[in-house]
Amino acid sequence: MGGLKDELLKAIWHAFTALDLDHSGKVSKSQLKVLSHNLCTVLKVPHDPVALEEHFRDDDEGPVSNQGYMPYLNKFILEKVQDNFDKIEFNRMCWTLCVKKNLTKNPLLITEEDAFKVWVIFNFLSEDKYPLIIVPEEIEYLLKKLTEAMGGGWQQEQFEHYKINFDDSKDGLSVWELIELIGNGQFSKGMDRQTVSMAVNEVFNELILDVLKQGYMMKKGHRRKNWTERWFVLKPNIISYYVSEDLKDKKGDILLDENCCVESLPDKDGKKCLFLIKCFDKTFEISASDKKKKQEWIQAIHSTIHLLKLGSPPPHKEARQRRKELRKKLLAEQEELERQMKELQAANENKQQELETVRKKLEEAASRAAEEEKKRLQTQVELQARFSTELEREKLIRQQMEEQVAQKSSELEQYLQRVRELEDMYLKLQEALEDERQARQDEETVRKLQARLLEEESSKRAELEKWHLEQQQAIQTTEAEKQELENQRVLKERALQEAMEQLEQLELERKQALEQYEGVKKKLEMATSKTKSWKDKVAQHEGLIRLIEPGSKNPHLITNWGPAAFTQAELEEREKNWKEKKNTE
Repeated sequence: MGGLKDELLKAIWHAFTALDLDHSGKVSKSQLKVLSHNLCTVLKVPHDPVALEEHFRDDDEGPVSNQGYMPYLNKFILEKVQDNFDKIEFNRMCWTLCVKKNLTKNPLLITEEDAFKVWVIFNFLSEDKYPLIIVPEEIEYLLKKLTEAMGGGWQQEQFEHYKINFDDSKDGLSVWELIELIGNGQFSKGMDRQTVSMAVNEVFNELILDVLKQGYMMKKGHRRKNWTERWFVLKPNIISYYVSEDLKDKKGDILLDENCCVESLPDKDGKKCLFLIKCFDKTFEISASDKKKKQEWIQAIHSTIHLLKLGSPPPHKEARQRRKELRKKLLAEQEELERQMKELQAANENKQQELETVRKKLEEAASRAAEEEKKRLQTQVELQARFSTELEREKLIRQQMEEQVAQKSSELEQYLQRVRELEDMYLKLQEALEDERQARQDEETVRKLQARLLEEESSKRAELEKWHLEQQQAIQTTEAEKQELENQRVLKERALQEAMEQLEQLELERKQALEQYEGVKKKLEMATSKTKSWKDKVAQHEGLIRLIEPGSKNPHLITNWGPAAFTQAELEEREKNWKEKKNTE
């Protein structure tokens, strides 16, 4: 009942739309009353004028919209409809209301009667949503049916080209556009008006009148047993036979149900291509024109009985339902795909935002790394500058020491020259004194050198320990900078190795200085022993110069040639002795 109501609503929608002259979506109440009365008449529904007056009785004399008319239409007309009315008459009444307003004035290849049949077919194939349209898939289905009925070949490429030029803003064609498409002969080129009309009538009979098969065959009578030619029409539950194909003089019906069967018979009594239809109370012998027609009719009747057993609708209705379900499924899949695409797009946008955030974080990290690298390079430059300063200072100290050594050597030369100017007799003693002084000076130099070497060794050790500590701290600071600091570590290890070598060199020099110190000490001891041997000899000749003994702890006098080898008291004693000797002479 729901499917019948939907089909009726489509035709009524066309009538309602035709009454809406100004396209406002509303129709005057007087016109709706006339429409309702006509609908009750053709649908064989009891007319209730009281209900009609009650429904439209209000103070507003204005028009009524489609939504305002639907409650009355459903309650008082459609819910009371039985399947006992003439569908063609109903459709023709609705067609009459809308044809004059909407049918194109251009000349068409089809008649107005054919246009009416196309209009009914459109209502059958259109989608169940308003405004009514027929989608390209159903247009292709209908055009294929018409082409097959005309005996022509289907031009798929031509239809694909038509679909390409189809207006993208529309999902399908309206009924009037469909009538114009079929009527302008675009897909029936080379066919005359009569052929197109016959094709439209054949498709109309199949889709609307549920005619599964029709044609002339011979039927054997039940009483006279004579054979008469009849026009047979097969429908889902009945076979009707007429005098001719104009269907004006009906001769009888063969009611079909799930208990009926059809059998092939051998030729007899001069009749060929015989088959038998067995029903509950009667059997019918029929003769086809040829074996092909016989087989087609047997197959068609057998298929109809099989559908009755299964309780299935006619094939074209079942196919229409499958196409609609397939479109709904494809639409649902498309909507699901669009939803998934939106989700993916949203996810992609979120990912893009996350990537942008990560990119910013990476840029910040790179900036921080560059800043740290800058600080590290600055620290390295400072360390190099400090190391260079230390080297320069060391060179300066070494230069100063060399200058001091040179100065001491110059003073030594002057002293030796002064001593050589003394008397020849004191030459050996002077040499001994010179050896002692030289030994003391070497000892002092070695001691200073040893102290400096020890101080440098301590400084180097402290610096090496500091570098080693900085290296360990730099390694522990971050593993991420391990590779970057590897070169620095190698450089520091190389510097450390060089410092170690310098330290070993200093240690070697310290050992050499100790050895020199020991040698000087031995020379000093030898010079002291020599000085003692000379002491008595000098005392016998003159008391001017007193042999130099190992240095006392008293303060020494400073001469022009360096520290003196005698004290102030000894100097005064010697001056006194010198003056006495001079006086005696």
